[in-house]
Amino acid sequence: MPSRAAKSLEMPAAVESARARLLSQAIELFNRKGYATTTVREIVEAAGVTKPVLYYYFGNKEGLFLELMQSGWTQFAQVTEEACRSRGSPWQRLLRLCDCTFAWCLENMGVVRLMNSIYYGPPQGAPYFDFHAFHAKFQDAVTLLVKEGVTSGQFRRGNLQHMTWSILGAVNIAMDVEIAHPELSLGREGLGRVLRTIFTGLAANAGRARRNHHV
Repeated sequence: MPSRAAKSLEMPAAVESARARLLSQAIELFNRKGYATTTVREIVEAAGVTKPVLYYYFGNKEGLFLELMQSGWTQFAQVTEEACRSRGSPWQRLLRLCDCTFAWCLENMGVVRLMNSIYYGPPQGAPYFDFHAFHAKFQDAVTLLVKEGVTSGQFRRGNLQHMTWSILGAVNIAMDVEIAHPELSLGREGLGRVLRTIFTGLAANAGRARRNHHV
């Protein structure tokens, strides 16, 4: 029989498991049925816990939804900031930023699908969350690195907004394909090739573009 100390060490893992199951089952049900029509009873039954457990961790269904969104935002912001602070040329850091952001989306596709269905779909009665912050965070990071590229002479001078949107467009389309037509997925390597093609067009000169195309 496990000792009292051993049982106390097991408790955090069991607690985290129940919490994690609630989050994962909520994502699945919200995506499959919609936020409004998913009930607390369905979530707790799918997670294998009781209603008081959900109320203890999240307060109610609204709190569970907001935890999903806030957790996603925290991870996304961290990925974005780390890519921007990484070493390398603006070209290299832009590739890293786009790749890490795309990888985060692939790893958190359930959350991404839910955000898109709430943001672009019909009203579902979900509590307010600033979904635009995700786009603004990514756009600001891309703009910053494009500007650094122009200042350093790696990218040619031009309209920063247009240059930024050419990159955003490629990443956004790749994400949309993953959501709607995963069978047509570019994958991370494919997106990287597309971005290198765009960067070559933005490069200050062809010689430099050819060298950087292989970084």
